[in-house]
Amino acid sequence: MTGTKTNADVIVIGGGPAGVAASLALRSAGVENVMLLDREADLGGATRHCGHSPFGMLEYGRVYIGAAYGRRLEADARAAGVDIRTGHSVVQLKSGGEIVVTSPQGVEGLSARRVLVATGTRETPRSARLLPGDRPVGILTTGALQAYTAFHRMMPFKRPLIAGSELVSISAVLTCLAHGARPVAMVETAPQFLARRAFGMFPRLAGIPVFTGAEILDIRGEGRVEQVVIRSGGETRTFDCDGLLLTGQFTPEATLFQTSSMNVDRASRGPAVDQFGRCLDPTYFAAGNILRPVETGGWSFREGRAIGRAIADDLRRETPTDDIVPISFSDPIKLVVPNMLRRQPGDAALRFFQLRVARHIRGRLILELDGRIIWDKKSQWLPERRILVPLPATALTASSVHLAIEEF
Repeated sequence: MTGTKTNADVIVIGGGPAGVAASLALRSAGVENVMLLDREADLGGATRHCGHSPFGMLEYGRVYIGAAYGRRLEADARAAGVDIRTGHSVVQLKSGGEIVVTSPQGVEGLSARRVLVATGTRETPRSARLLPGDRPVGILTTGALQAYTAFHRMMPFKRPLIAGSELVSISAVLTCLAHGARPVAMVETAPQFLARRAFGMFPRLAGIPVFTGAEILDIRGEGRVEQVVIRSGGETRTFDCDGLLLTGQFTPEATLFQTSSMNVDRASRGPAVDQFGRCLDPTYFAAGNILRPVETGGWSFREGRAIGRAIADDLRRETPTDDIVPISFSDPIKLVVPNMLRRQPGDAALRFFQLRVARHIRGRLILELDGRIIWDKKSQWLPERRILVPLPATALTASSVHLAIEEF
């Protein structure tokens, strides 16, 4: 490894909404040397690809399209005096806040008193979805589609079939319609549309048929996609199309943690964090969509800001405790964030347990401390929806924390 080691108070890895918001919060709190690293040429993260609104309503009190929102984030970071280094890719996290970075200048080691990782999330590609059929051109994720349209002014198809019905799937529809493509259908493997009801109405209002409980049976095409065959409601349908757009099924971009000495939580597939966003190595923190798939840009911004403030406060503290309260949960809950609690005073950045469920369910959601129910709520719970449970201060004195749903 060559190059001179550079020291900073805090290094932030990732220039999306969470990383930028954390950087702004750190500077506002008086942290002098805040370095922000991003592998792209511009900040903004995935929002740079989005040629539609709404972004920025709660952060800025106005509506931006995604690309403009990304530019606003970068402008604010520069105005705040953040040391921005684009074209820098972090390839290794070492203990104690040392990282290895590659850039056009070569490979170098950087170190900081604290490091925040905010590398976001990514959609699951075809290879991981195990879809059958031919291997033609024209099978993309939403991120790839939006990169084509935003950066290359290209629309790779005219009549795609969209797989998925999460919020990002609506973004995919908007991108298609805004660039002259008309999806032939949307198909979802779950028995119900995953985005909220108001969003679920949009494809149908746009004349795009929606099929839930659908399975892709075959992808056909020699040079490029020509047909997709699905089964829905016991009926097989064949769609003539020129592309297959795979949306959703996000997974945190946690490769740096997978190759480090720190834990990746098996349920969330992101780093294990406490109520401050701190990882098992107390030098490291994490924020945004690396914590769990997936939240909006606005949520990631607010979460990043809260964790940035927690880091600024942490810099003034003694070494944090290793006295950790375990958190457990049972089916049909599939993940909980934060994944652990530290018995340490201070304002929590993550003030709620954030849950996701594996399937549509009606029941009573309960929070237990040491086997005693201290909070409950009856409702129906849907997959890929944000579920929040208040994080009580008494949890820090408990021996165990457990979340469960009693089905009706």
